[in-house]
Amino acid sequence: MNATQSTEIVSRFINALNEEDFETARNCVTDDLTFTGVMGVRNGADAYFDDMKRMKLKYSIRKIFADGNDVCLWYDIVMQNKPILSSGWYQLEEGRIKSFQVVFDPRPLLEAAPK
Repeated sequence: MNATQSTEIVSRFINALNEEDFETARNCVTDDLTFTGVMGVRNGADAYFDDMKRMKLKYSIRKIFADGNDVCLWYDIVMQNKPILSSGWYQLEEGRIKSFQVVFDPRPLLEAAPK
């Protein structure tokens, strides 16, 4: 798979999440998806989408970089009504997202938490 195809799949995935079209988003990932984030790990697509259906995060892509089956995004993820600058590294296998890792600075969320 080339970088353009990989980018299209990841973009379709993000756009579907933004539209809360979880069926389309689910079709972009493997059943054994692995997600690693600042707040934890999700093993399996079902576990990941259980969280996404509850959280309904929104993404605003700033930049996409791709190298074959690897795609890196810089984006703002809206969490608790705050845009949080984040980066995600998506790895594809056979035309689907097999794993991805997301990093961000959680301080804006922690600062807004009740004390």
